[in-house]
Amino acid sequence: MTRTVFTGGTVYDGTLAAPAAADVLVEDGRILEVGIGLDGDEAVDCSGAFVSPGFFDCHVHVMLTDLDHLRMMATPFSLNFFMAADNLRKTLAGGVTTVRDAGLADLGTKRAVETGLIPGPRMHIAVEMISQTGGHGDTWELCGTHVDLIPAHPGRPNGVADGVDAVRRKAREMIRSGADVLKVATSGGVMSPTDDPRHGQFTDAEVAALVEEAHAAGIEVMAHAQGTAGVKRAVRTGVRSIEHGIYLDDESIEMMLAAGTWLVPTMHAPQSVLKAAAAGVPIPATAVAQTQAVVAEHRASMKRAYQAGVRFAMGTDCGIGPHGTNLDELGYLVEIGMSPVEALHAATRSAAELLKVADDRGTLEPGKRADLVVVEGAVDDLTGVPGRIRGVYLDGRAV
Repeated sequence: MTRTVFTGGTVYDGTLAAPAAADVLVEDGRILEVGIGLDGDEAVDCSGAFVSPGFFDCHVHVMLTDLDHLRMMATPFSLNFFMAADNLRKTLAGGVTTVRDAGLADLGTKRAVETGLIPGPRMHIAVEMISQTGGHGDTWELCGTHVDLIPAHPGRPNGVADGVDAVRRKAREMIRSGADVLKVATSGGVMSPTDDPRHGQFTDAEVAALVEEAHAAGIEVMAHAQGTAGVKRAVRTGVRSIEHGIYLDDESIEMMLAAGTWLVPTMHAPQSVLKAAAAGVPIPATAVAQTQAVVAEHRASMKRAYQAGVRFAMGTDCGIGPHGTNLDELGYLVEIGMSPVEALHAATRSAAELLKVADDRGTLEPGKRADLVVVEGAVDDLTGVPGRIRGVYLDGRAV
């Protein structure tokens, strides 16, 4: 077997240890050794760069390309899958080697990556978000009709359900469709036309039933939870990760700490909405106004959660923002007070722990899968990382 050594760079190993000069030796898709002066049959020169475990994005939507609803209504249904292939390629090229798709990608999309039909990061899929009627996942619009911009189809059921029995059945439908994680909306959303991101959705009994079904299938639940009530409901009922967490109070943070709940911050998303609106994308004025209203609160909540010791796993909501820019989130994590190493950890080992794959990847150590990213420049500067990617490797192979 050919041994490849990544040499001459600074190694960030995925833990909270300080990065240091070292080589990484890879053979047959696995890491053999990390150390000084290692030899291989082939060498990858990492001078002037740092080597990291492949990065995780724990909240993406690869079937969503932008926020232009008029364009989406004029897009043939099947074209969305070809666009998703391009989004996956951009995500991988941007240094992200594992994603958790938070809704819209189906099992066929995941299999296309797994079998090598299209290039992309390793995928965990939620299939579709489970939402109450009138909730964040309900496609009813103020004009009085449902506008399914990417319609439900075989392999991706509609996610709207009401009542314990219906929610339980919907969970089973998602699991049948190949979900690696169930996603539930326990609050309204900034981009929804009629609900309020501060308001809770579903009852404890409904969410508990969903969690029970997930655990019976050996998987976990992620919750779109922007408002405080929705966060608390999710934590109380055993949801593994809070997505967004815009309105966190002291009690909800304490609950997350006690339960060991992860926080997936997605600070990338509101910034992307405002940039798109400024660029002329026809986003509803109500959505822009709600986004403007939450940016400061969102960042303040993330800062309080970080200072309290809540576990973070990087997530962006890309699809809301451009695919391939995912690692801009690292800079946002530094802005709330994280050190560069802590921000990198949120996108490597911590994220791998959230997705329960830390025994396979997320750190650079012997026996782990050789998913690697080589990033130009200093490891203590996390600005503009997407534009600094020198190389991306899956199982030690350049992609």
